[in-house]
Order: sequence, then C-alpha cells, then structure tokens
Amino acid sequence: MIELFSEQWINELKELWNKTPEVSDKLAEINFNSTIACGFKEDEKPLCVFVVKDGKAVSAGLYNDEVADWDMRASRKDWEKWSKKPLTMVSMGIAVATGKLKFVKGDFKAMIKNPSMAEPFVKSFELMSKIS
Repeated sequence: MIELFSEQWINELKELWNKTPEVSDKLAEINFNSTIACGFKEDEKPLCVFVVKDGKAVSAGLYNDEVADWDMRASRKDWEKWSKKPLTMVSMGIAVATGKLKFVKGDFKAMIKNPSMAEPFVKSFELMSKIS
C-alpha cells in the first residue's frame, strides 16, 4: 500500500484527478485554480501539495513551503478511515463540524454551498480511496 501523503500518493491522486471528468472537467468549467495541501492536524506544516490550473492538476509533490489556498488536516486515523470509506457530502459536514476535518486555509462554508465546487470536492475524497 502506498504511504499516505507520500510523493507517490499525491502523484497518484493527481493522475486520478485528471482522469475523472466529474472532478477536473467540472472544475475547468469554473476556471478553478488553486494550490491544495493535505496533512495531519498535529503537524505544523502539511505533508503534500498539488496545484490545479483550470481544473487540471498540473503538479504534485511533497510540501515545500508553497502558499496553499486550501490546507486540509485530520488525524492519521481519520485520513486512513476516509481512504477506505470516502466522505460523502453529509459525513464531510459532520467531520468539519466535529473538528475531525480541519481547514487551516480555505473557506469550507462558501465552497460547500457552491455545487460547482462542492460536488468535485467530495468526489476527490472518493479518488483518495482508489489509491492503492
């Protein structure tokens, strides 16, 4: 199994992202550009990052002090659980409300209210479950 948030893991996510029209094409429709980071809540900095331009993931790797637009954190236990059973729209709202999923950067409330962003975002968690 690929180590969570390793360079190999984030590059697998990048490839899956670009091959999934419900994510990349939907975000391209709204000219979505963003630098997205992920990591563990207890760490000072995220572990990995990927850059999205017009909906497509154009680069991915280990975090190297990039300025993130989105920085998502959770415990290792929760990330591992979600990588097996992805979050849904409802369970994501619960995870955020209970503090299991923390947005160090990014406006979760605005994003989740916007279907053109929310649906691809939730779908990206499903992609994480496909990384082996």
